[in-house]
Amino acid sequence: MFFGNYFSYLLFAAPVLILSLLAQAKVNGAYKKYSKIPNSRRITGAMAAQMILNHYGITDVRIVACAGKLSDHYSPNEKVIRLSQNVYSGASIAAVGIACHEAGHAAQHAENYLPNKIRTALVPVTNFGSRFGLLIAFLGYFLAYGSFNSDFGFYCIIAGLALYGFVAVFQLVTLPVEFNASKRALRVIEETGMLTGEEHNGAKSVLTAAAMTYVAALATAVVNLLYYAMRLLGNNRRR
Repeated sequence: MFFGNYFSYLLFAAPVLILSLLAQAKVNGAYKKYSKIPNSRRITGAMAAQMILNHYGITDVRIVACAGKLSDHYSPNEKVIRLSQNVYSGASIAAVGIACHEAGHAAQHAENYLPNKIRTALVPVTNFGSRFGLLIAFLGYFLAYGSFNSDFGFYCIIAGLALYGFVAVFQLVTLPVEFNASKRALRVIEETGMLTGEEHNGAKSVLTAAAMTYVAALATAVVNLLYYAMRLLGNNRRR
């Protein structure tokens, strides 16, 4: 049976599942460590983000606090950097690194950074594909290999998988966006002297660990796409 074959999926996806768990553990570990170490200049996350904006001459972006842990993000439509409370008002090494990373996204937006524009353009089709791609592919499976034995079903499988594949494309484009935001953050942190020496290395450790979660997300998306493609297209028999 196609449905209920969860064990085969776990075997197929085991390496990326382990990678995802390791990446998340590394993020949590780095954040836990460096969120307890204050930076020597007592710069809060909100102050650090503002310093990044000033560095790039950005004057139309607001910095506000938001609820949650590691819920920090930049909203390009609103031009708002939202920082979790511990990052916004915290003066830890982790707070500075995370806040500067989010401000790096604001700098990308201000400079029309190409990968960022591509990722933004992919959001609608990615949302549609993640919600309906597999539904279309499953419908095609039953049309193609069930009692209908329809060629149209085969094309539905292809179309559904193609839509679902945009999840992997989106994750792929996300990598340079996230890496570049961290690179911008670390460069300005160093140039302005916000953090120096081991403090700078600590912020780099936090951002590097966070970057690994995006690598894991890409690997997971690719493996999921391959798994469903094998399962849905593996039956070539026609009645």
